[in-house]
Amino acid sequence: MSVISLQDGAVAIGGRPVLRHVDLEVDAGDVLALMGANGSGKTTLVRALTGLRPLATGHLDLFGVPFDRFHDWQRIGYVPQRASAASGVPASVWEVVASGRLTRRRLLRPLSRADRAAIAHALEVVGLADKAKDGIGQLSGGQQQRALIARALAGEPELFFLDEPTAGVDLPNQQALADALGVLKAQGATIVLVAHELGPLAPLIGRAVVMRDGRKIYDGPPLADHEVHAPWIGEVHAHHHTEHHAAHLSSHAPQLRSPLEARPEGSR
Repeated sequence: MSVISLQDGAVAIGGRPVLRHVDLEVDAGDVLALMGANGSGKTTLVRALTGLRPLATGHLDLFGVPFDRFHDWQRIGYVPQRASAASGVPASVWEVVASGRLTRRRLLRPLSRADRAAIAHALEVVGLADKAKDGIGQLSGGQQQRALIARALAGEPELFFLDEPTAGVDLPNQQALADALGVLKAQGATIVLVAHELGPLAPLIGRAVVMRDGRKIYDGPPLADHEVHAPWIGEVHAHHHTEHHAAHLSSHAPQLRSPLEARPEGSR
């Protein structure tokens, strides 16, 4: 089953093309790494796939539904780049993770037994069950990143987007993140991961897509970190992927903020 289908996607920011003619198919259960140098378009592509950055041209389906008719945002979990779980409002780790249940219940409705079970499971998966009562600001950067993944996991999504989850994170926390994502992979989740380097995440990756200058230049088996930046990527390895050259479509994504972004800062 296709979870993501993007055809001839393009994004322009301030009139400047940032993504050009990107085709991408992601099937249920895929663990995909989006790789490339800084400025290659990785994060812009993820933001386009989540509705946080509107497409200039192209067509996007999520779970087989055209983007402009897609409303099942509880099926998607998103952990943005260099996010901080701390805010000006004191909150415990448990409270931050519990905010991930907002996509599954009505505002102000008391937490159900299912809600509490999902929160406990999310904390267990990321290895923070013993930190549940601690203030989120007391955690290290790597632990905060794990808390944000737990927040996304608490919503029980089927599709996860993670943008540079190991950036600035020490090796023990990188390994803890890898362990958590390994659990999600074993549960059949679909994961799209933006990474400059994979490190401990490498054994989880089933497929790599390399971006360069806003274009997809490689789509195939996982690559070693040093191969991603090799000049021959996209030439010698071109046979690993097939570009789906669909007819040009001019359907525009609506100029609306995605519900993934429409959350109070303190509830992230």
